[in-house]
Amino acid sequence: MTKPFVILCLSLGLSTARAAGNASRPNVIFILADDLGWGDLGSYGQKSIQTPRLDRMAAEGMRFTQFYAGSTVCAPSRGVFMTGKHTGHSRIRGNKPRPPATEADVKLLPEDVTLAEVLKARGYRTALVGKWGLTVTDMTAGPTAHGFDEFLGYVDHFHAHNYFPTYLWRNREKVPLPNVVPDEKPDGRGVASGRVRYSHDVMAEEALAFVRRNAAEATPFFLYLPFTIPHANNEGKDDGMEVPDLGAYADRDWPLTRKQHAAMISRMDRDIGRLLDLLAELDIDERTAVFFSSDNGPHKEGGYDPEMNDSNGPLRGHKRALYEGGIRVPLIARWPGKIAAGKVSDVVGSFADVMPTLAALTGARAPRGIDGVDASAVLLGRRTALPDRLLYWEFHEGGFHQAARHGRWKAVIRSGASLELYDLASDPGESKDLAAATPNVVARMSKAIRSARTESKLWPAPAGQR
Repeated sequence: MTKPFVILCLSLGLSTARAAGNASRPNVIFILADDLGWGDLGSYGQKSIQTPRLDRMAAEGMRFTQFYAGSTVCAPSRGVFMTGKHTGHSRIRGNKPRPPATEADVKLLPEDVTLAEVLKARGYRTALVGKWGLTVTDMTAGPTAHGFDEFLGYVDHFHAHNYFPTYLWRNREKVPLPNVVPDEKPDGRGVASGRVRYSHDVMAEEALAFVRRNAAEATPFFLYLPFTIPHANNEGKDDGMEVPDLGAYADRDWPLTRKQHAAMISRMDRDIGRLLDLLAELDIDERTAVFFSSDNGPHKEGGYDPEMNDSNGPLRGHKRALYEGGIRVPLIARWPGKIAAGKVSDVVGSFADVMPTLAALTGARAPRGIDGVDASAVLLGRRTALPDRLLYWEFHEGGFHQAARHGRWKAVIRSGASLELYDLASDPGESKDLAAATPNVVARMSKAIRSARTESKLWPAPAGQR
């Protein structure tokens, strides 16, 4: 079935939902940080980094403690977010495919139905401000080819590693920025001369402008805001955390990269506060659902170590691992009058659930054949659990790795190694492998993992794990 036909079916199937009127179609803002750990926010136990606006957002809404990204690195995680299919079924399962395929092959195809297309079929004005990360240079596979009416930001994640780029993309055109590539090392603020337009600031202003332009319109809007903070820059050096100033951390007796990491997160927190304040100023607060999450766990790059700011909290591992620290991420949901304030949920959910959940909240219809489930009843306080199902991940760097969660049990298979088994109910830090003591559970999880994926030409599994 071709995508145009699927979109037509989605649109035709919404006539009853449309009759409910604009009141049933809230504006939706989904903010996604880049490499922010489960423990990087005050509401998740952070002690060193100041995140007052996100902490307030959590107090005014619902905070999830067992929510998972689509993958442990950028592109596949965002692919799951956009399509509702986990990495055993999604088009994009890694940042780089196996040769002879190249990075240019990593992209969504025309038949892949995205979250933006689902909401656009419901009558939403759609915009992406930030990082797409689902193609390298092919703008025919960029955001405006997959349901977004407006786009400002980075197309590929390699370009997005530069916080002072010489250009950003607006729709399918390059927008010059007055930055130059410096020859000298950054100064004590982490910024070299000639770098004057910080990309995060440009994107934050664009997000505010989009909301202002659309606040009074009868058409609701969907703003996808995948910021690049706190990803390291593309040079990968010990001073690889670029930020215009160190803010409240300038005088701390910390390594420079720890200060930069904290300053980046607090800067993003500030701008999220500006966005929430604008919703109240424009009197659209109560008809706007706002979400915040991260694309994977904290990185260990650019001179930063997650231990510096306790970025993964009590969880094991970080980015590029399928342990909890690499894939369990924050999720905060706020919708005044609809989502009860001050709630903490231990419901297990994932990026694959975003599409069907937002479809349900807006009266849209998600396509068939996705892996996610509708969690809207949890958000609205009508349910306290989701259907029993298997969550699955695979990762293709340094071999072939798999992980799955079913109920309390978490299985991890590192490339070439035996299955490890953890009881997350009693051991969320995955410190005790129970595989030898629970052979029946190992057999059940092994069978589930084998059946959780379809083969991929770009990301094939070794013969023994197919």
